[in-house]
Amino acid sequence: MTTLLIAEHSNDALNDATAKALTAATQIGSDVHILVAGEGCGAAAEAASKLEGAAKVLVADDAQYAKQVAEPMAALIVSLAGDYDAILSAATTNGKNYMPRVAALLDVAQISEIMSVESADTFTRPIYAGNAIEHVQSTDAKKVITVRTASFSAAGDGGSAAVENVAAADNPGLSEFVGEELTKSDRPELTAAKVIISGGRGMQNGENFAMLDSVADKLGAAVGASRAAVDAGFVPNDYQVGQTGKIVAPELYIAVGISGAIQHLAGMKDSKVIVAINKDEEAPIFQVSDYGLVADLFNAVPELDEELGKVL
Repeated sequence: MTTLLIAEHSNDALNDATAKALTAATQIGSDVHILVAGEGCGAAAEAASKLEGAAKVLVADDAQYAKQVAEPMAALIVSLAGDYDAILSAATTNGKNYMPRVAALLDVAQISEIMSVESADTFTRPIYAGNAIEHVQSTDAKKVITVRTASFSAAGDGGSAAVENVAAADNPGLSEFVGEELTKSDRPELTAAKVIISGGRGMQNGENFAMLDSVADKLGAAVGASRAAVDAGFVPNDYQVGQTGKIVAPELYIAVGISGAIQHLAGMKDSKVIVAINKDEEAPIFQVSDYGLVADLFNAVPELDEELGKVL
């Protein structure tokens, strides 16, 4: 069984989501090819060729793929689909954009955000905001799949896959990239961070998030938030962790003033170690936390910040 994995990258670097999605791809079929589509993406292609488990790297270097606009990407993937039994991508913003179009053009069902591979045609995925796990068996000749990368470990380096150039597909001309405004931060991106400290409604206002910023700076952590904090306008929505935000699985997740609504838990429950600080001892967050502190966050967080300052 031959599988095509669409790489997530920034042209000059490969995103860690690709290495995690590769782990899922190798469980479906032993022969995995990675497609790197971009502009000036040689560095990303080289990094992909070194991933353990990759048999071949296909490179489509063309201006129309510089920002991975959905319609040109879907046309390219479909042009290559004939040789593959399964097509995968990470369930990132990009993957969620072009993979449904790929499935529609191939007239097959998409299997979204798989959490495990039971066999070459059977997978598990979360439903009902993560409260239930669904087993899905596909009879489609081609499987179109997005991977919840928080559920898979990253493939290591050590590979030596051949790199092959492929021609760009005809641009359908249905959309074009106009521009983007990116949030600039010295902190790691939420989905890639090893440590995350998140605040909830209990933070009371956006100014109080400065307490979390100080702790995050000492830990080299990313700062996140619950939907309640985002909806209240405390922080921008790119901070949001949860079912309708970003799915994360850091080594350490610190939840401050977060009660633990189902939607939030669905986005962070795969974290390796969960620490909760909340003054309500009945808060649902304590049911999933490894360590819980029942305390007023306005006392606990400054004390934590002070103690970290002594050792870091």
